[in-house]
Amino acid sequence: MSHQPASSALQRFRVIDLTQVRAGPTCCRQLADWGADVIQVQMPEHMRGDDTLGGQDGSDYQYTHRNKRSITLNLKEAQGIATLKQLIATADVVVENFRPDVKFRLGIDYESLAADHPGLVYASISGFGQTGPLAQRPGFDQIAQGMGGLMSVTGLPGQGPVRVGIPIADLCAGIFAAQGILVALLEREQSGRGQFVHTSLLEAMVYMMDFQTSRYLLDGEVASQAGNFHPTSIPTGVYKARDGYLNIAVFGSKIWERFCNILGAPEWITDERYRDKPSRSVHRDTLNSEIEKRLALQDRAHWIREFNDGGVACGLISDVREMLEEPQVRHLGMVKDVVSARLGAQRMVGQPVQLERTPSTIARSAPRRGEHTEEVLRELGLAQEALAQMKAQGVY
Repeated sequence: MSHQPASSALQRFRVIDLTQVRAGPTCCRQLADWGADVIQVQMPEHMRGDDTLGGQDGSDYQYTHRNKRSITLNLKEAQGIATLKQLIATADVVVENFRPDVKFRLGIDYESLAADHPGLVYASISGFGQTGPLAQRPGFDQIAQGMGGLMSVTGLPGQGPVRVGIPIADLCAGIFAAQGILVALLEREQSGRGQFVHTSLLEAMVYMMDFQTSRYLLDGEVASQAGNFHPTSIPTGVYKARDGYLNIAVFGSKIWERFCNILGAPEWITDERYRDKPSRSVHRDTLNSEIEKRLALQDRAHWIREFNDGGVACGLISDVREMLEEPQVRHLGMVKDVVSARLGAQRMVGQPVQLERTPSTIARSAPRRGEHTEEVLRELGLAQEALAQMKAQGVY
């Protein structure tokens, strides 16, 4: 079965996916979900390492590799590399997340490929960057979370650093790489030339620290853990009502006044301890204690209704099941259906951005390793006899 584009938006582009684990596959999934012909190149089954996410039939792998085709090539064989280069010659984009030295050793680095394919957009994702003192270190999401500063501002004060509950360094690096690829493809329309695009888990985390880095670079403040409360906007955080926890966000003086009135504490508006943001910061513990006393008089549903009706942001704290069953999430249609020939009906979260004219879908489930090898190689013009010989020689 030939390419089945998940959207018409990127269907004219072919992407060669040389990645494994999560950051790189996430990048390529972004492109596949918008219609690119993503061809995942993996080592043959008998040579594979532990490069899958919970096994090929596992939910993680199925989610990450949907909308792709898969071939196997033995890149330790000269003919495997030659075939890969032949495939790359038909492509617009190559994505890899080897350690920085590996692509040079294989002869598939950007400069080598661009000599014959000047329009190629070549994207690399690494742990710490393509050059520099740590470039050759192995990268891992939690290591980047720690080195990138995120764990120092996550968690409850005094209880030590805490990792974020998703692989946020991997995911952000993958999404940023996909964005970089799209920018490079747009620029290519003007210049006719491709370019080398690269990012890393560490760079993704440094960027994602956002206002915490500007607090230091512009104001000289080193952020620390603030737990479930916003570090600068008070009161904003997790509070306990009579029947459980909820989030409340109060930004700006007008919303502060609304909050006080809804909570039945209009006197706080003129109270010297709480009259402005710096004062509320100094007295945050006292203020939070007083807030929770009043919240304890009613259930969460009451406060969520009252605050939102009054223009103060407030919401439940949901687990994954509750989140997916939330009526607004269901209305947005983010959960998509697809049928796997092996595993049957599947449901997965789709793209969070909606393009009304060229929407993203899940056109096919994740492929088995090498499922499309002969199909893709035949597209390169290889005859069945040549394929049989390559198979016998362990090239795929």
